[in-house]
Order: sequence, then C-alpha cells, then structure tokens
Amino acid sequence: MPLFALICTDKADHLPTRLATREAHLAHVRDTGVVLQAGPFLDAAGQMCGSLLILDVADRAAAEDWAARDPYALAGLFAKVRIEEWKKVI
Repeated sequence: MPLFALICTDKADHLPTRLATREAHLAHVRDTGVVLQAGPFLDAAGQMCGSLLILDVADRAAAEDWAARDPYALAGLFAKVRIEEWKKVI
C-alpha cells in the first residue's frame, strides 16, 4: 500500500482545542491501525501547533477519509491540511 504524509497546521490560538481533543485523536490513531509514525509540530515556545502523520492506506481517498474522521479535524483544529504521497527511503 502507498504511504501518505498528512501535514496539518493548527489554527492560531487553538491549543485548548488540541488539548481537549487529544485523547480522542490518539484513540483514532491507535484504533485505526494505519498510522506508521506521528507527532506534533512545535512552535518557538515548545507548544504543539500542528501534526505530521504517516499513513499506510490503500490510496489517497482512504487518506482523505482518515483525515476527515480524525477528532482534531472534526473539532475544527486545523487551518490547513495537506496530504502528499510519500516514499520511504530510510
């Protein structure tokens, strides 16, 4: 299956939304079983301000569906979401 990078940028001043939704997001990551790597981007103050996830799914449509069902997305956390097919080299 192809890999897709999900690159998300939080809306400004939405750290409380991220924190309130974090456990549901982590459950989605765990329960769907398609996330190979994941973690937050950090701002200059060390606060979470976005996400990077590597998904192992059948196609772009599956990546888009996963992203749309992410509790972070459902809570309106993101200002921008980018999905790119990704090839692991190392």
